[in-house]
Amino acid sequence: MKNRCVWCQNTFEQYVRYHDEEWGVPVHDDQTHFEFLTLESAQAGLSWSTILKKRDGYRKAFADFEVREVARFDEKKIQQLLNNSAIVRNKLKIRSAVNNARQYIEIQKAFGSFDNYIWSFVDGEPIQNHWENHGDIPATTPLSDRFSKDLKKRGFKFVGSTTMYAHLQACGLVNDHLVSCFRHAEVKSMA
Repeated sequence: MKNRCVWCQNTFEQYVRYHDEEWGVPVHDDQTHFEFLTLESAQAGLSWSTILKKRDGYRKAFADFEVREVARFDEKKIQQLLNNSAIVRNKLKIRSAVNNARQYIEIQKAFGSFDNYIWSFVDGEPIQNHWENHGDIPATTPLSDRFSKDLKKRGFKFVGSTTMYAHLQACGLVNDHLVSCFRHAEVKSMA
């Protein structure tokens, strides 16, 4: 039996698969970054398991996370999304996803890609943490504070420091797998 991070033990298969295959893997694809940014913003105040269960619904509702398409969502489309039970039907979160898509495109224009922008926060190299206990992993860091503040300055919504630390972890800018987890070394080797 594989030793995994505490947070994904004794849970449903999709959650374990997310941990084993995605969480912490360095992402360099703008569409994937936008997907995680949208999902993590939707997760604010909810459990990640709730969002994972609705991930397919989000993919369908948000044009498979094609940022330019989401940026064009109008009021009629937003009203349709508010009636879509396959996603979290929170008006502020839905509107923020559309707003964030528009701001995301501005970052792409300024930096060549969102990937160039986000990886500049870690000088292109993932931070390799060596946590032994789940309780030692912080909810925010000075890095997530800086990232969150910069996104807010650029007009993004639902991008608090805790949410942005989750993004940094998920997209492999920070390796927060416990050292006892089989994925820690695997993710480290992908740096």
